[in-house]
Amino acid sequence: MFDRLFSPFEVGGLSLGNRLTMAPLYLGYAGGEGIVTEALLEHYRLMARSGVALVVVENGSIDHPTASGSKRELRVDTDECVQGLARLAQAIKDEGARAGLQLNHAGRYARVAPEPVAPSTVEAFGRLPRALTAEEMRRIAEQFAECARRVQEAGFDLVELHGGTGYLLAEFISPRTNRRDDIYGGSLENRCRFPLEVMRAVKAAVGDLPVGYRFLAAEWLPDGLELEESCRAAEILETAGPAYLSVMGGTHESYPLPEVIERSERPGYMVDLAAAVKDAVHVPVIAAGRINSGALAEHILAEGRADLIGLARVLWADPEWPSKVREGREDEIVQCDCQDACNKLVAAAKPALCARWPREKLQTWKERVA
Repeated sequence: MFDRLFSPFEVGGLSLGNRLTMAPLYLGYAGGEGIVTEALLEHYRLMARSGVALVVVENGSIDHPTASGSKRELRVDTDECVQGLARLAQAIKDEGARAGLQLNHAGRYARVAPEPVAPSTVEAFGRLPRALTAEEMRRIAEQFAECARRVQEAGFDLVELHGGTGYLLAEFISPRTNRRDDIYGGSLENRCRFPLEVMRAVKAAVGDLPVGYRFLAAEWLPDGLELEESCRAAEILETAGPAYLSVMGGTHESYPLPEVIERSERPGYMVDLAAAVKDAVHVPVIAAGRINSGALAEHILAEGRADLIGLARVLWADPEWPSKVREGREDEIVQCDCQDACNKLVAAAKPALCARWPREKLQTWKERVA
């Protein structure tokens, strides 16, 4: 019934057992200084045990606190991090999934940074970031590369660059947040220059290790990046040789808007973005965004709208989603439909819990993340 969904696939020379991936999802399970905790390990064991072929760990900070969006954001910025990261990679691989880790610089959303930095001085939630100098940008590209080497040393199967959600790499591409008048601003080609430099630095650092890219296709803001221009940006980024583009929409500033909230309640609400990007590039594309049924996932693949399916909160709410779909037990799936209770916890700088979990599981996880 789901011949495509459960068929093998390859990204960047890495073989996957099926078309299901876990898209990066920040839950605040790392320790107070971004360390790997037992709760984080157990969370990713469950995600890997689910039956998805690839698990991508959420945004690891390349420079704490300057690049960090939260004190509980996983750190990758020192060699001392490697031991914990190696435990994390092994925990995922021991359950039969491929392991990836996403690297991030939060840019103007770096809430714990004494002074956030960004392409330009565009305010975010009451804080005005400082515009980066060209020398600082070169150093940030080096930090991405250094962190990618740590990801490789820790035993992960791939690294992903976070170019979504309105974070630093996406800020450079966006006409809303990049108002520079040097070679990194103005035309779309110039605005893509820094993400390209980061991608090339990372690929040079890790050799054959696949490098994916989380790609912001639309900001859903009146003056933000729109799909027509982002598809051209995807073509430009493709020249650096990403293993895949994992397509998403929205930023921290658009997520609270009523029309975006309404959009996000629809199954497959970001699939149209992935389909448009797939038409523009030749690398594999991952579609995500409340893909909550096997039929929908299979339909997306059958129509050629994406090559892989990214599950985030859907999988977190019910780690048995893949097996229930495969075994024809979809009526037993615990659906992610709690009106964003988990995001409210994250916004309050607390670890996320799922209101749809059974009471016993909810109590267990309250104790784990306390």
